[in-house]
Amino acid sequence: MQYKCLMAVLFFAAVLIIPAASQAAHPLITDDTGTQGKGNFQLELNGQYDSDKEYVDGAAVKNTGGKLAATLSYGIAENVDLVLNLPYQWGKTEENEATASDEKGISDTVLEAKWRFLEKDGFSLALKPGIRFPTGNDEKGLGAGKVGGHIFLIGSKELGIWAFHANLGYIRNENKADEQKDIWHASLAATCQIIKSLKLTANIGIERDPDDNAKNNPAFLISGLIYSVTEKIDLDCGVKYGLTSSETDYSLLAGITIRF
Repeated sequence: MQYKCLMAVLFFAAVLIIPAASQAAHPLITDDTGTQGKGNFQLELNGQYDSDKEYVDGAAVKNTGGKLAATLSYGIAENVDLVLNLPYQWGKTEENEATASDEKGISDTVLEAKWRFLEKDGFSLALKPGIRFPTGNDEKGLGAGKVGGHIFLIGSKELGIWAFHANLGYIRNENKADEQKDIWHASLAATCQIIKSLKLTANIGIERDPDDNAKNNPAFLISGLIYSVTEKIDLDCGVKYGLTSSETDYSLLAGITIRF
C-alpha cells in the first residue's frame, strides 16, 4: 500500500510542479515577457489530460489524471502584471488494472508578479517571482502542504512572423512528501504566425526531478496551435510528450484566453 501511495504522490507532483511554476501563453509552458497593460485583465481557462504507464518489478502501473485551471492576470502598470492561478486536479493510479488510488480536488494556489524591465529592438527581459499557497490536500497528493515559491528570468525576441522565448527558473519546493526542495527549470519556445489568426507553437524544456531516486530529470516537448477568434479571444490546443522516463508519457492540452 505504501508503494501504491508513493506512485500516486509522485505522479501528482510531476503534473503539478511545472504548470504551477510559470503560466505562459497556453499551450506553452515557457512564458513570454508580454504584459496586459495598465488596467487590463486577461482570463485563461485551461484543461489537460495526462497519461503515464510504466512497469515496476513486473507490475504494470498506470497513472491517469488531469487538471482544470483558471488564471487571472491584471496589469497594475504598463510593464507589470499580477497573476493568480486557481487549479482543480484529479488522478487515478492503477496497478495491474486494480485501482490503487483515486483522488480529486482543489490543488495549490499560485500568486505571481511579472515585471518586464528591459525592451530594445524586439528583445525584452522580465522577472516573474511567485508564491505557492498550500490550498490542496497534501495527504491526497493534491498539494505540497507548505508555502513554496519560485522566480523565473524570461527572455523574448521577435523576428517578423517568429517569436522566441526562453525561461530559466528556480523553484523552492517546500513540501511534506520528502521531495527535493531545490528545483531548477530551463525551457525554450517558439511561435510562428502562419496566417493572421493562427500561430504554430513548439516548446521544449527540462527541470530537476523532485524525487532524489529518479533515474533522470523530466524533459518535455509540446506542439500546438493558437487560433485568434477575435483580437480579445484565443483558442488553443496542443500535445505534450515526455522525452524521458520520469516525465508523463503524454498530455492533451486545450484552453481559451479572454482579454478585457
